[in-house]
Amino acid sequence: MVDDRVMPHQSREVALLFLKLGCIAFGGPAAHIALMRQEVVVRRRWISEQQFLDLLGASNLIPGPTSTELAIYLGYALAGRLGLVLAGTLFILPAMLLVLAFAWAYGRYGATPQGAVLLYGIKPVIIAVIIEAIYALLRSAVKNWRLGLVVVAALALYLLGFTPLITLFGLSALVMLVENRKRLFTGGGRAGGVSRARLIVPVLPGAPAAADVLAQAVGPMAAGATGAGLAALFLTFLKIGATLYGSGYVLLAFLRDDFVRRLGWLTDRQVLDAVAVGQFTPGPVFTTATFVGYLSGGWPGAVAATVGIFLPAFVYVATLYPVVPRLRTSPWTAAFLDGANAAALGLMAAVAWQLGATSIVDPFTAALALAAAVLLIRFRVNSAWLVLGGALAGAAYGLILPR
Repeated sequence: MVDDRVMPHQSREVALLFLKLGCIAFGGPAAHIALMRQEVVVRRRWISEQQFLDLLGASNLIPGPTSTELAIYLGYALAGRLGLVLAGTLFILPAMLLVLAFAWAYGRYGATPQGAVLLYGIKPVIIAVIIEAIYALLRSAVKNWRLGLVVVAALALYLLGFTPLITLFGLSALVMLVENRKRLFTGGGRAGGVSRARLIVPVLPGAPAAADVLAQAVGPMAAGATGAGLAALFLTFLKIGATLYGSGYVLLAFLRDDFVRRLGWLTDRQVLDAVAVGQFTPGPVFTTATFVGYLSGGWPGAVAATVGIFLPAFVYVATLYPVVPRLRTSPWTAAFLDGANAAALGLMAAVAWQLGATSIVDPFTAALALAAAVLLIRFRVNSAWLVLGGALAGAAYGLILPR
């Protein structure tokens, strides 16, 4: 809810929806966002496209797993603080349990289950879902030609190797300045604009700065721990969850630095296997922490690691959610949020391009993607059925013609 006109929904409805999404949300954050939009905006009409975009923009401005934070924001918007807890927890829980089972098998048999067969048919379907979501959201996000340029610039900067954080904040700040250029020189709107911007805008980039101070304090404590202490696991993953921007590949860098180089608890191979499991299971990629926690400290370690990496997301959203409606009351922060929304769609498009290059690899996967797009756009088929159908089609194709 971005304003008070959105009526609250039953906690049970919210819980069931995000439990379902936690079970079917393959494909990473861009796919998760597309699936949430399908369920909350298109099918149920619980919030508008603009409200969804504003919550997505706010999710992109804080550290941590973007799609999980969007789920938490949506839960808060739809069912208050209880909805916040239910949506976030139930979106995470299926992936956590599945990763935990894989971690047990890995610890017992020394190998990860193969997810390639499962994902072969799912990934092309997910590409279609992402592209449909981007197209629909563009109509709300691109309000003028300048925001259209922001989408293109964000896509290009990502593909050129710039970090998402720099792209997001840089382009958002640029839009804020360009859209309010007259106020810069005339002082117009000072009471309702600049003063509020000074109060609100620093809150968002200031969150990771505060988290970085926490990271500096946590680091020596975890490094000094003996063995796979639960406190060390929890604090190390709390640090990661509070400071990390970016994809699972950025998470890989954090895990290698902490658990291979600094603590020496895992090997490079184990960390790579942990990230692979997080990639091919549904739900948040950050459930990689569950795998690492199990290898480092058994079942209690898995729980400590999972709580540690996701806890900051709940805290950030609970703290910043009351600020989101105010972002539209000032011309400065409204422009900043418009820039963040456009840049976020550019980043989604870049990720979709990269996923498409690795997912649509032959005529069969191309046909799956095209069929999913037609069913989604022309017939409004529920994306959950499309994901299931893609999995079954991929498995059947693999049986008939082994890859």
